[in-house]
Amino acid sequence: MAGKKISVEFDVQEDLVKMLEYASDKYRLGDKSKALRCILDYVATDADWEEMFKQIRCIRCGPDGGWSQETHEAKQG
Repeated sequence: MAGKKISVEFDVQEDLVKMLEYASDKYRLGDKSKALRCILDYVATDADWEEMFKQIRCIRCGPDGGWSQETHEAKQG
């Protein structure tokens, strides 16, 4: 485990917790905290911050109500 970790509390919607758990299970990451760290590492090194933070995304406003494993897997083909 590289680097010292500290415990931080975040407020997220239930569907995002399910998404982190799904990623953790699918990629054998150990737990949802590791899945979140992978996402944050990606954001820190590879993401286009202008695209990421300036585009409004509200997946909970639509009819699906947020992230779902079924929708995700259907998009993967």
